[in-house]
Amino acid sequence: MHLYWHRRDLRTADNRGLVTAAAEDDVVPCFVFDTEVLTHAGSPRVRYLLDALAELRASYRAAGSDLLVGRGDPRTLVPAIATTLDVDRVVWNEDYTGLARTRDAAVRLALDDAGVGRESVHDAIFHQPGSITTNAGEPYSVYTYFWKKWRDREKPDPFPTPDGDRFADVETLESVAQSVPNVAVGDLPTIEDLGFDEPAGDVISAGTDAARRRLTDFCEDAIYRYEADRDYPSRDGTSKLSTDLKFGTIGIREVYAATVAARETVGGKRDESVEEFQSQLAWREFYTHVVRFNPNVVSENYKEFAHEIEWRDDTDELAAWKSGSTGYPIVDAGMRQLKAEAYMHNRVRMIVASFLTKDLLCDWRHGYAHFREYLSDHDTANDTGGWQWAASTGTDAQPYFRIFNPMTQGERYDPDAVYIKQYVPELEGVSPDAIHDWHELSDAERTRVAPDYPAPLVDHSERREMALAMFEAARGDD
Repeated sequence: MHLYWHRRDLRTADNRGLVTAAAEDDVVPCFVFDTEVLTHAGSPRVRYLLDALAELRASYRAAGSDLLVGRGDPRTLVPAIATTLDVDRVVWNEDYTGLARTRDAAVRLALDDAGVGRESVHDAIFHQPGSITTNAGEPYSVYTYFWKKWRDREKPDPFPTPDGDRFADVETLESVAQSVPNVAVGDLPTIEDLGFDEPAGDVISAGTDAARRRLTDFCEDAIYRYEADRDYPSRDGTSKLSTDLKFGTIGIREVYAATVAARETVGGKRDESVEEFQSQLAWREFYTHVVRFNPNVVSENYKEFAHEIEWRDDTDELAAWKSGSTGYPIVDAGMRQLKAEAYMHNRVRMIVASFLTKDLLCDWRHGYAHFREYLSDHDTANDTGGWQWAASTGTDAQPYFRIFNPMTQGERYDPDAVYIKQYVPELEGVSPDAIHDWHELSDAERTRVAPDYPAPLVDHSERREMALAMFEAARGDD
């Protein structure tokens, strides 16, 4: 018998680790609410996690089995479950963050001490970190070169779902629950049990069925417009799969196979749009490789500077950014979408991140922490990479002297202010021209057209010059 430990792979389909565990023997599936991981969680992700686990549990129950659910430290719980069952080995899919790798190393040692076999399997991304390197054998720090190799590498097909008769019967699982404290059969805690409140905003529907619906809908329509539409937040131009991929409710091979089928269906010029979406999957993988070999990027700048960056970190300005009351419409719309939906359009993420780091001169780590609290799709590698890109401190980052103008960005990517008005109702009756010229209107004019919306918090032109000086000082430029 084998024990399969679910983590960020809450599915039975296209799950390489589960297939490996079920290849030769019966499988007991388990999930552990890791106390340490929960300290870094936010309520939207915990809500999605619980909903996804409920669907995973239902899939095992449909096969005549169930899901073992533990709460505590997997360093002790996983070996305790394994020895109680007298399994031959424990199998799990690898995770590449520093926190996960430290935990997994401790679990391996505990299993070795207990005389239990173990196997970790590469599953979450296509190409194992260290397999795509420069000619000198070093991990890439420039995405373009990584993408060219990633694009041309063969991609495996999705893995089949194991036969239901491979999953252990409920009586076997119940024997564990009776012997190991803090382990139950199928009983999921409430969000309050885990120390969280229900999220204030709506969280995307969880589970494999919901993820497959999103994938199908995307590949029937929006994927063919992806290259043209993906930067415009008022258009339905993205896949909305980021949370599903973060929790592994759908496999990366299944997603990629669907994009290949979409490309083959229509062919021709539209292929460029499909490939553009595939390149976003490669970005996700690139950042995973980066964090695998540079775990400190979660809390430290990837780039080295001659001197420490002297971030301004004004608490009142940071609070205004968090609440969506900066007086920069596209920024405020994004921050309010985050609170309302536990999600933000990717182009707007870049805009609000640039505004925080280059206009407010706040350390990117403040923004990263805020996103970690409110995003349902927060992913350590992706969010670290994105924030350090915007802050000009990361790998392949935006050059420090290229600073987004938030008003120009709003006019370019939301010209009719449809997105802005959706999330900033104070501007509902205001013309798009006035919204995009908000920073140039007089106080009297602003009061006349939108009395409840604030004036710009800072002057972009002045802060741009301050940002340039701040980075030049950190670089040691003369």
